Formats: sequence, structure tokens, C-alpha cells
Amino acid sequence: MSYDYHIGVDYHKAYTHLVVQDGGGKVLRSGKVKNDPSSLAGFLTPYLKNSHAVMEASRNWTVMYDWLDELCDDVVLAHPLKVKAIADAKVKTDKIDATILAHLLRADLIPESYVPCEAARELRQALRERIFFVRLRTMVKNRVVTIFDRYPEQTRALREMSDLFGKIGRGQLALLSVSAIDREHIDRALAFIDDINQHIRAAEKTIRRFSTDNAEVRRLKTMPGVGEFFARLIAAEIDDVSRFRSAKKLAAYAGLVPSTYASGGKCWNGRIIKAGNKWLRWAFVEAATPAVRAEPALKFEYERLKATKGANRAKVAVARKLLTIAYHMLRDQRDYERRDALERPSASSRLS
Repeated sequence: MSYDYHIGVDYHKAYTHLVVQDGGGKVLRSGKVKNDPSSLAGFLTPYLKNSHAVMEASRNWTVMYDWLDELCDDVVLAHPLKVKAIADAKVKTDKIDATILAHLLRADLIPESYVPCEAARELRQALRERIFFVRLRTMVKNRVVTIFDRYPEQTRALREMSDLFGKIGRGQLALLSVSAIDREHIDRALAFIDDINQHIRAAEKTIRRFSTDNAEVRRLKTMPGVGEFFARLIAAEIDDVSRFRSAKKLAAYAGLVPSTYASGGKCWNGRIIKAGNKWLRWAFVEAATPAVRAEPALKFEYERLKATKGANRAKVAVARKLLTIAYHMLRDQRDYERRDALERPSASSRLS
């Protein structure tokens, strides 16, 4: 489709720089506006008919994206790293950034990012809130365990407990003979953990309110190592599996592929890439440990790789295998079927 106006948007926390170009690349208007709908509409009003806009996927991009979506005929979300690779500049200002985006949009050269629907965005926010509280709880627990280093004899048995912060573990913590200041630290930490647990339960209610137990969630729960929360997280982050042409594409999106260096006909593979969906990568890596315990075939693969590559690389390899399995399950709408370790089936065949 041909548009009359091409709008480059350089979005910041307090303001946004806008550049409007016509079909020939002539700049019709350029300037800053405050980040509110009325200021944005006032700036763009003469150029809204048959217009489209582009902005980079930055933090809280959804706010500006939704405002632009109400005004323009089309809004494109640009992949920031790919845009930088195409149009990196030594002189960088807000005006230059917005102008470059408008030029790329006019030439149809914008590397686009996927835009999930509003419901999917809200669910992702709810899921990530729970992740935040769980990580905060882990930090507080680790602070308590750090105190044990000052009492090696008294805490030897506590270190071996499977659930230190459960009912029995807390009883033992209450009987622990420590200094007055350490006792205060432990008691405050336990009270804080109780508060965090309440927030986690509230976050889980929010997740259930913003999501339904759909077929994809039920299907993912049949996988080893994937429970209720991980199933909802994986389904929400993937959103629509048909947008990935292959399991390799999904692995690249999740950042579960090795970095590659090739020169002079030689190729080296390094650590997994840092780019990608960190939430999806985290979910599969975390699911790898319980999956190895639950599935003989995965345990066989993990132990084989651990002997030559080390535990961490073996765990990442299992995470990649789980992702591949999940892709085939969602694409083919089939449940996971457990196999014996000696069969050593391929990822796509471990489905019912």
C-alpha cells in the first residue's frame, strides 16, 4: 500500500521527536512533543490522512504505539538492533534517529518486530510480575543462608534440609542460637518472605483472571518439567507459533542458539546469544532440571552431554530440546508422549 505521509518516531520517557516526510522524502515537519495523546494529535493532525508511522521497540513502547494506532492508518514496530545494523550513524541525535526511521519506512526497509495483541501484552505483564516476586523471595532466602556462614557448626543440619523455609525448617530456624542482630535479621527476613508469598498468590490470581486454561496451556503441561506457570508463560511469550517457520527460528527468538564466528572458510560456535526473548529462554532453562528427573530419554541425553560438555552446556542443550518439542507440539496440536530412554527418539517423534 502506498502512503502519502511517513512518520518517524523517536520515543523517550518524557518526550518524543517526530519527523514527517512526504512520498519524495521531503521533511514536512520535525519537532518534539510531550508524551500525551493531545500533544501528539495536535502535531500530526495535518498529516494523518493516508499516513503510517514507525517506532522502535523500546521499554514501554506499548504506550506510544497505542496512541499512534488511534491516529495513523498503520503503525510499524521496528526491531532496534536490526535498525541499528542497517542505519548506524556516528552523529546521533533524536532528530537524526527519527529521520532515519522515516526514510527506512518510506523505502519499506524497516525490520519489523512482532506486535502481540493487547490481551497477550496484559498477560505477559501479569506473568512477569510473578517472576519478579519469586526472584525477590529467592534473594531474601539467600540472605538468610548467608548468615549461616557465621555459625558453621550450628547450621550444618539446616543446610541439608530440603525445605528450609517450610514449617519444619522455620521451627529449626527459631531454635538457632545466634547473636541478637542476626536473630533480628532472620526474623525480619521470614516476615518479609511471608509478605512476598501473599503478593505471589495475588499475582497468580491476576494471571488466572487474564488468561484461560486453553488448549495450548493444557498441551504444554503434558511436557516433562513444565507445570502450570511455565505452560502459561511459554504460551504467552510464543503467542502464535505459526509466525515461526521452524523450531530453529523459535530457538533464535528465544536466544537458545550458539553465537557463530565464521572467517576464511572456518566456523566457530560460542556461547548462546544474548539477544532474544529472555523470558522464554529462562522458562525452558529452568524447566530443564525437572524435565531431566522426569523423562528417561532427556536424562540419557543430559548425562551424555554432561560427560563431555559440562553440566551447564548440557542443561542448555536440554532446554533447546524442550523448546523444539514444544514447537512441534504447538504446531501439530499434539500432546507429549513419554518414551523409554533406550529408544532415543527425535524431538518431533516424542508426540502422541
